[in-house]
Amino acid sequence: MASVPSSTKASAPGTTRNYTMAFALVTSLFFLWAFVHNLEPILIPHLKKACQLTDLQSALIDSAVYLGYFLMALPAGYVMKKYGYQRGIIAGLLMYAVGAFLFVPAADTRLYGFFLGALFIIASGCAFLETAANPYVTILGDPATATTRLNFSQSFNGLGAFLAPLVGGKVILSGIEHSEAELSAMAPAQLNSYLQYEADQVKMPYVIIGVVVVAVAVLFMFTKLPDISENEKKAPSTLGSVWRHRHLRWGVIAQFFYVGAQVCVTSFFIRFAKFSSDVPEKTAAEWLGWAMLGFLIGRFIGTYLTRFIAANRLLTIYSLISAGLLAVAMTMQSQIAVWAVFAVPFFESIMFATIFSLGINRLEEDTELGSSLLVMAIAGGALFPVLMGYISDQSNIKLAYIVPLLCFLVVAYYGWKEYQPVALRGKNEEV
Repeated sequence: MASVPSSTKASAPGTTRNYTMAFALVTSLFFLWAFVHNLEPILIPHLKKACQLTDLQSALIDSAVYLGYFLMALPAGYVMKKYGYQRGIIAGLLMYAVGAFLFVPAADTRLYGFFLGALFIIASGCAFLETAANPYVTILGDPATATTRLNFSQSFNGLGAFLAPLVGGKVILSGIEHSEAELSAMAPAQLNSYLQYEADQVKMPYVIIGVVVVAVAVLFMFTKLPDISENEKKAPSTLGSVWRHRHLRWGVIAQFFYVGAQVCVTSFFIRFAKFSSDVPEKTAAEWLGWAMLGFLIGRFIGTYLTRFIAANRLLTIYSLISAGLLAVAMTMQSQIAVWAVFAVPFFESIMFATIFSLGINRLEEDTELGSSLLVMAIAGGALFPVLMGYISDQSNIKLAYIVPLLCFLVVAYYGWKEYQPVALRGKNEEV
């Protein structure tokens, strides 16, 4: 992800209104990537049915997405630097749209690998969008209100996370939930017809998404955006120099485990609700949407609480609460277990940003490279859901929630013990 440029060709005072359209378009990107990513918890149980997958196989949906981010983060930054942010955004939107349109042939063939390829392309496009969006928002207007604009734009990220499970649950999930015995009893033609019906449910939603994204790309082509220039000369930074910072190393580890935990909690929520309390898939999808609203509200409450509680301490408290809720979910047999998982996103809300800010604290000339490492740590979202799916296949989905529980304990340890920068004692010493 790109850092906010130190110098830009922004509008002079009194010309902010010239960028109203540009600001609206850039803000729409926050919604677009949040919406498509929060359809993943819907796709996991849906494609599990349509493609007859194990839990481990269905978890590869998350792997495809987060590997796309991990592999494309640096290339996206290179493209932005060489060809400009506006062209990079357009390229990202077009990749996003292509991936969405590929859901049609993927559904026709019912090839799971085809779906994974489409999701990888969507994630690659979103990596471009996220690389550009934050810097652009900060320059589209008065520098004094840049933080306000960024917070406003990020609220649309929360809106997308809230709406995606609600909408996806209604238009993608069929509500038909056959048991293994019922599927085995079907004649081959009947079974094939049912599976194709399930696969076809994704076609129209993703075609609509693709059309909307193409329309946004066309608008970007005809909208004048200010150039971003990075003229300030900075001292060179290398991986060796940035990796000396102990609190950054632990920040990367904590971010890796946190993103893995977040993805695990939401991706398997629908499966967990069905297993723990026989909650229908459409109802569980709706509950997940409201849980993500809690995530959005938690951001505002958490931000307010940091005025009174040190950020690292709040991170530790929230991580331990999240681990405790998952312990309740693993041991209870009623809807209390579902509600315990439901509450976790509220406490997750501050974790990514808090780990990020603690990790880059006092890095100075190493800040930009350290930021890139913290962003690439989202690869945890590709690994831990697969591990969780494997445990579920070997036992059950309830026991599999031990994976995010342990991840939250690692995050808590970072907030308690390893967040503090150590003063540099010598040029080549660890800090």
